[in-house]
Amino acid sequence: MQGLVIRSQSGFYTIETEIGQLICHLRGKLQKERIHGDLVAIGDWVDFTPLDDHTGVIEKIITRKCMISRSAPISRKAKSDDTTSTGSDFNRSYQQILIANPDQLVLVFSITKPTPRFGMIDRFLVISEKQDVPVFIVVNKIDLISKELAETYFAPYKDLDYDVIYTSAFSGQGLEDLMNRLQAKVSLLTGPSGAGKTSLLNSIQPGLGLEVRQVSHVTSKGRHTTVVRQLFPLDGGGYVADTPGLKALAFWDIKPEELDGYFPEIRKLVANCQFSDCSHSHEPGCAVLKAVQEGIIHPKRYSSYLRIRYGDVE
Repeated sequence: MQGLVIRSQSGFYTIETEIGQLICHLRGKLQKERIHGDLVAIGDWVDFTPLDDHTGVIEKIITRKCMISRSAPISRKAKSDDTTSTGSDFNRSYQQILIANPDQLVLVFSITKPTPRFGMIDRFLVISEKQDVPVFIVVNKIDLISKELAETYFAPYKDLDYDVIYTSAFSGQGLEDLMNRLQAKVSLLTGPSGAGKTSLLNSIQPGLGLEVRQVSHVTSKGRHTTVVRQLFPLDGGGYVADTPGLKALAFWDIKPEELDGYFPEIRKLVANCQFSDCSHSHEPGCAVLKAVQEGIIHPKRYSSYLRIRYGDVE
């Protein structure tokens, strides 16, 4: 039988199936394959064998169409126990899958309190470009600032044809649009702490945000690390997955030299550079540098490209 993984916790997986929800574990031979990253993630479709006590055994993970992942964060305890630590907060050899097979990625950032972290937005957009996952940006707490000013801040993304919607759980602005976009889809909501995801979820489905917060709060272990991940059903159909407020996002499988392919405004100019291996940072005859100088590429987006290319984690 096949089912959808809707919850993952400590090696046990809740599977939504045509015979109800089952708690499953991995077949022994599959556990041996867990070397470089998460083997099963929420959003995965799996083949499983049901047992008599409302449990089951996962036999196979169906090939994913896409995934949102990052290099695994390292907890404070793991860092303190590792006498060979280099000081990095991320395990670059282990892939943490936030969600498999999402229909869309929803980036929730507040316009103020806290101010938006455009570098993190850009990193998520790079991941969505690489995985070919539709994405839109939710600018929350719009009641605290004029919409005109907010639109100015996010104009570079609108100019690149990324969808941007403006919301306020306080005034109700944009909530109907957000709710309609989530219906009948599997969505990953992500962004930094304090952006207001809980309030938004409570506004579109009473109690949902509190349920998400409770799971995140109870199961967080150390910095950046969550041992429970879950898809939460929407009353009108579909699921939302939430990530606890992210402090940083380290790429898993994106090489610096391929990064220009995931910035749309840079990608279309690469063929016009004088050198085929142009880094777009200093080379003569660089079409990207020329576009920056002429105001065709927004300077903040270009600065973000350089930070990501040369190793900063946002």
